[in-house]
Amino acid sequence: MIRGVVQRREARIRLIARGPKAIEQEIEAVIDTGYTASLSLPPALVAALDLRWKGFGRGILADGSECLFDVYVARIVWDGKERRVLVDEADTDPLIGMAIMKGYELRIELRSRGKVVLKRLKPAR
Repeated sequence: MIRGVVQRREARIRLIARGPKAIEQEIEAVIDTGYTASLSLPPALVAALDLRWKGFGRGILADGSECLFDVYVARIVWDGKERRVLVDEADTDPLIGMAIMKGYELRIELRSRGKVVLKRLKPAR
């Protein structure tokens, strides 16, 4: 189970991000249900973790405009286990997207200091 808190009208969780040289950093990321990928990190954090470049990505922003961005590979600690994820470099706060939350139930108490809980779903029969 992953727990977080609502701050400034945003659901936030903390996680550990790791680069290829065992460099790691705890980050606070905003849950963004409109973001379909796994994780975005700002350029300074991508550089600090010395992430390996994978290629380019293309996305549609909320205003309908298209953008091109760099994609990197990182490892994160997710629900107590290390996972390899693709990271979109974006000049914004770190974002958690829908792809990484697949298989989880998301509950948010929409109030100041409200609880945020991501709970693994039981496999479908």
